[in-house]
Amino acid sequence: MALAAKLQLRQSQSLVMTPQLMQSIRLLQFTHVELEHFIDEEIERNPLLERAEPQDDAASDQVQKIDAEPQAAAEGDWFENEAGWSAEAISEKLDTSLENLFPDDPGTSERLGPDLTAQWKSASGNGGGSSSEGLDAGDMAASAITLRDHVGEQIALAFVDPAARLIAGELADGLDETGYVRADLEEVATRLGTDTASVAEVLAVCQTFEPTGLFARDLAESLSLQLAARDRLDPAMKALVANLELLARRDFQTLKRICGVDEEDLLDMLAEIRALDPRPGMAFSGGASDAIVADVEVRAANDGSWTVELNAETLPRVLVDHIYFAQVSPHAKNQAEKDFLAECLQNANWLTRSLDQRAKTILKVASEIVRQQDAFLVHGVRQLKPLNLRTVADAIGMHESTVSRVTANKYMLTPRGVFELRYFFTASIAASGGGDAHSSEAVRDRIKQLIDEEKPVDVLSDDAIVDMLKESGVDIARRTVAKYREGMNIPSSVQRRREKRALASAGR
Repeated sequence: MALAAKLQLRQSQSLVMTPQLMQSIRLLQFTHVELEHFIDEEIERNPLLERAEPQDDAASDQVQKIDAEPQAAAEGDWFENEAGWSAEAISEKLDTSLENLFPDDPGTSERLGPDLTAQWKSASGNGGGSSSEGLDAGDMAASAITLRDHVGEQIALAFVDPAARLIAGELADGLDETGYVRADLEEVATRLGTDTASVAEVLAVCQTFEPTGLFARDLAESLSLQLAARDRLDPAMKALVANLELLARRDFQTLKRICGVDEEDLLDMLAEIRALDPRPGMAFSGGASDAIVADVEVRAANDGSWTVELNAETLPRVLVDHIYFAQVSPHAKNQAEKDFLAECLQNANWLTRSLDQRAKTILKVASEIVRQQDAFLVHGVRQLKPLNLRTVADAIGMHESTVSRVTANKYMLTPRGVFELRYFFTASIAASGGGDAHSSEAVRDRIKQLIDEEKPVDVLSDDAIVDMLKESGVDIARRTVAKYREGMNIPSSVQRRREKRALASAGR
């Protein structure tokens, strides 16, 4: 068969990740602090953007109009009459249309519904308040405690012997920012004129300091210290920690043979390893932490329902300066200047629409979460339902990845406290009687209550907790109970029994 060149017409669909689309995705998952920084950078680059001051009524009205109809000005007659700037000419500068930037656009009031639309408009009003006078409490806050200070306090309490305290101080000076000891024990012993055994003995005491895992000499030793503190360093776990290189290579078949466990047990062991902190010293690495500010507020309505509103303090107010554009556009001397102004205008319009869309999407996701978890808001954590991202995504007509980005690092203020949106998505635990499944968070709370109510003479083992939960309709394994208990930093039954006996002896 002879080879020949020929033309073929083929039609296909594909998703193109344009720069605007990628930026929109980033904007959706920003926290309000990251969003503020991003907008500040955009305002510095774009002369047509400025922040709307809360006290500026005229600016506030204009921003509301832009938020509600971000393309109204771009599509009106103003551009045609003033300087010959048309929406078509501006769209040529875009690498995609504005509509394509929001494939999961929840839409206007037809899709949002009148209630959500009204709540969105009320939330987009002025949120600024007068600044309080006087000193802020943060101005008088103490400086952050360093790792060396934290360890020094424990050294002073743990060692009475001056020689041992001197050795401990030398070891503490050898800690890196992750909390590992990088000093050689023989060198420390030589420098201080003592023997290596004494240094090793002091190091063993230092390895009991909080947070657990400090003063380890490598990752395996740090993980072993943390597992031992949780009473989980059994022979199988020791074998796993001793072969971390196999874990890095994901050689699970060899790990199962070395540890002597089946696949299910190995998965549980890996989950426990992932729950540990490989760098315990980083908690004292310094750096200011941002206070949690709720993105969504939930309040009880008079009719018994819930009112879901966006927190106006987390909604940046951006204004497109059309007046300035009208003044400078007729004076554009060449095509390069016209192109620059067109690019600034389309970027400004894109940003206002993106901010509007981001707020509407957060509100819609939060409203569906409230609808799904109504029982939690009324009765508490025991009524928290199992929920996953797909359930919410299907209910509001969005993609699961969009819901995932919205719920990342966003917080909701409820009558029961401030919760991250991800808190409401919990795993499902089957019911023993075949009824509705239970939320893992609700089961954790039930385990904590059972342990809090136990008597000193009748400390509950993990097996006893399993039996009691099964009686109440929760089908759960003993290993899962142990994992939940350790996740809440609750000691084992042996440790609790010993503590209760010590307290009883002290009371007598």
